[in-house]
Amino acid sequence: METYGDLVAADDVLLFVNAAITATGRREFHSDQAEQQLSLAFLHEYMLVNYRGPYAASLALDINDHNAALIVRHLLETAKEATEEQRRTEGRLIARRLALLPPQRVYRLIGELRRAKVNNRRTRAILRDWLAARPDQTLDAVKYRGGLKLALRHLHLRPAEAETGDFLFSKAAKGAGKYRAPLLSAWTRAHYEQPALYELPYTVAEGFAAKHGIPREVFLRKIEPRMTALERLRLQESARTAGASEVNAADLSRMSLNRLAVYALGLSAADRIARRGELTGALRAAARRTAGAQAGSWGKVAAVLDDSFSSYGSGQQRRRPLAAALACHFLLEALAGEGGYTAFWTSGRTDALLLHPLGPTPLGRRIVDALDTAPDRLLIVSDGWDNSPPGMAAEVLRVWRTRLDPDHRTSVVHLNPVFDAESFDVRRLAPTVPTAGLRDAADLTTLAEFARFAEGRTGIGELTAHLALRTEQFLDPGQAR
Repeated sequence: METYGDLVAADDVLLFVNAAITATGRREFHSDQAEQQLSLAFLHEYMLVNYRGPYAASLALDINDHNAALIVRHLLETAKEATEEQRRTEGRLIARRLALLPPQRVYRLIGELRRAKVNNRRTRAILRDWLAARPDQTLDAVKYRGGLKLALRHLHLRPAEAETGDFLFSKAAKGAGKYRAPLLSAWTRAHYEQPALYELPYTVAEGFAAKHGIPREVFLRKIEPRMTALERLRLQESARTAGASEVNAADLSRMSLNRLAVYALGLSAADRIARRGELTGALRAAARRTAGAQAGSWGKVAAVLDDSFSSYGSGQQRRRPLAAALACHFLLEALAGEGGYTAFWTSGRTDALLLHPLGPTPLGRRIVDALDTAPDRLLIVSDGWDNSPPGMAAEVLRVWRTRLDPDHRTSVVHLNPVFDAESFDVRRLAPTVPTAGLRDAADLTTLAEFARFAEGRTGIGELTAHLALRTEQFLDPGQAR
């Protein structure tokens, strides 16, 4: 039988997973950056010391890139404290996670390992394999020049091509003659020839454009063919404001659901109204792609979605909590049966596309409205600061679960996109309702299942079995996750 200690261990692991999903060490509405970083640092150290196995296994979960990089660094720094079996599993998890991280984050991680003087044979082997798997070292040499130089030095490796080594380490790189690789040649010529900079990736060319004093609108128009879809999405509106109307609109239908939600909320109300059909169509298409085979299978669904003033987030993460709620809104619409979805925004507004952070958070009242529709599932997406009146949501949910629906005819799950530094967790609404951290709406279906572990009745045994299954699926990409 599970002991009280087992239940505490399970709660500790769940607390960390919620933090690893939501926390980025940046300012939130209710806590500053220092508080976020201090709280997150404590959780990482606590898990590493007390639950090394689940700590490493969390790399297989839907945690964010910031915490994935922290876990990798801590595991490599403390490799001597792991057993042989743990090192083998950790090595596979680290290698798989590094392959999924953005390259700039991995190069930053290598710099942190260098400063920490972590350069054992195991670390070098893992990072060497990551570098070998990079599709184009020439591109990395141009785009991440400082990071690649440091990585090669730290790992005692030679560049894939001799001229890449000359480009990275020669003191006369700018005037080192003609390189055979087009990108290296373009980088060299871009110091003196304006046309050459348009052969470079956008992020590299931007610096050269500033050096040559090229007007922003001219630069954006000419560099547009070199932009990625995400770069077009980010710069479309700023380019239009700067007068570069020639920059093509991003293909919104190819963007992820979360990115689209952030993009839509960043537009003015007038732009959202003018582009209502385009934006709504793109959001619904992305939601259907995200729902996949589960589309239309959730039956009758009600959602309570937080668009209160605190959903603004912070200056560092503007409207991120509101974007998570908006993305979940469209995804739940796709998951519900036909005509079986009802949304209740805390502000009482009904036009999702024109939302902006506004007013208090009357979660209790909206939960009553949602339960009145007798849904099969109730999803609550909120930072958990129920304040109009305070505590009403917890009381409504307690009475509902203990008196009106003790048989769990309606599944209730709270998804929280904000890490609460003071409690070292995401803020919960009620002990009777499972809460899980949410970073990306694409993880909603997985998190709704994972939230069952947060009801306080699951011990470490069942949770460990779940982590083992997710680890197996993560390490074998051929399996459905």
